[in-house]
Amino acid sequence: MYKVATSDPVIDRLTSFEDEFSTRACMYSEKELIVDINHYQRIMGESNISEIKLLKDKDEFSSDENITINVKFAVGGAIRDAFTEKNWTAAYNKNDNTFKMKYGIKLHTGGLRKHEIKSINSYRKASIFWTRNPKLVNPMKKKRVWVQVAKNFEPFIRLTEEEVREELFDFDEKISFKASELGEGKHKIGAEASVSWQKHDYIQASNAKNHAKEIEIKIN
Repeated sequence: MYKVATSDPVIDRLTSFEDEFSTRACMYSEKELIVDINHYQRIMGESNISEIKLLKDKDEFSSDENITINVKFAVGGAIRDAFTEKNWTAAYNKNDNTFKMKYGIKLHTGGLRKHEIKSINSYRKASIFWTRNPKLVNPMKKKRVWVQVAKNFEPFIRLTEEEVREELFDFDEKISFKASELGEGKHKIGAEASVSWQKHDYIQASNAKNHAKEIEIKIN
């Protein structure tokens, strides 16, 4: 066996290179860790349903009339914050190109013994696609990834990110029923709203629920 003498300068240079490599590796890992933490915080945040407003046409109805209550609320928090052009574009590039949100609204009588008047169970769907539509695409770009929102199976395409979120997450649902179903007298009416969705690249699977403050109507 031949022994090769290694001079001190060579050892020093190898040691220096090893230290620099370790330092760079640690810096890279730290950056990656920060990115992972930010991503984790985004997808693990809480979502919510805002205050539910119940709007009525008038305070008194005859027993042969139909009553229509508008139920208004918005879905906010983590899911609304996460649904951005940057995030849905990244999701599209990973073949995650559909977001479906189930929702339910129950209209019920007030008091201790609540009785369901009418309910809605449906969903809203956001379809992510690429487009060359000149109304959506910057002239300096060839294409853009955008969103079509379907509400009650009717498609909507909005021109700004905020308008897309409003179309997807803001609710104003009309619920109609016969006054005769309640009978004569004063009645308190309340509502419960719930939403849920599955896991996506930009958000974890989750759900939210809220209750409305009761309103009062009178049936003659």
